[in-house]
Amino acid sequence: MSGQLNIYEMITERIITLLKEGTVPWRKPWTGGSSKTLPMNLTSKREYRGINIFLLMCMGFSSRYWLSFKQAQEKGGRVRKGEKGTPVIFWKLYASEDRQTGETKEVPLLRYYTVFNLDQIDGLEAPDGPELVNPHFEPITKAEGIILAMPKRPNIVHNEPRAYYRALTDTINLPRPELFEEPEEYYSTAFHELIHATGHESRLNRRPSSEIRHFGDREYSQEELVSEMGAAFLCAESGIAPAVINNQAAYIDGWLKILKGSPKVVVHAAAQAQRAADFILSRSFSE
Repeated sequence: MSGQLNIYEMITERIITLLKEGTVPWRKPWTGGSSKTLPMNLTSKREYRGINIFLLMCMGFSSRYWLSFKQAQEKGGRVRKGEKGTPVIFWKLYASEDRQTGETKEVPLLRYYTVFNLDQIDGLEAPDGPELVNPHFEPITKAEGIILAMPKRPNIVHNEPRAYYRALTDTINLPRPELFEEPEEYYSTAFHELIHATGHESRLNRRPSSEIRHFGDREYSQEELVSEMGAAFLCAESGIAPAVINNQAAYIDGWLKILKGSPKVVVHAAAQAQRAADFILSRSFSE
């Protein structure tokens, strides 16, 4: 087991060194939709403006297209059950007469309404289709082998261009491999979600039974930290760490800032990540 510990320690030390650079934590190493990135309403074909750009882009969906619930229905689509919409703000000037002076003034009226990303809607496709950045994707044998050999492996599907683990169904969804610029990023993303899956009660039982996660809270952030460190360990095992570790370090740095991380946070997360990686690799902790 000492040889494996050396690998884990090496990757942990490498990540801690890279964290000093402290770059933007958010990452999405796949693409989708149009080559343009500004969010657009699929019905009006108008790009959103002002603060709506930031409100929509920070949600992390791959598609640039958004629709209201009614617009989706009118186009024959169906918002999936359980999906949450995103509010967008609408300013409109209307004429108002001052009761005292009789003057007419333009008064801004602020309204908001809820929209859903095309990724959240069944039955509709982007008019320009997905952008395949790597149509000749070649699997990496060792990384593929780690995934296939995982004990109690959750079901892995490629139904939509988002990466997530759903505990309720014990299912991982990944964007199609062709949407990643490099195969290393596909496997790094897959490893991240597999580490999440080890927290299921049928495996390492790391998560509470409620399975509730709220973006940005300490519990969510801690789990993200564990998952990305575990993914870094698995990348090292499969020989793809040099291609992805800079992105991993930047991502980890973001969660450490949210956690206001001390060295203890890193050490604790690394220990949990090691257990998760060992589970996926079918290694007992006494080896």
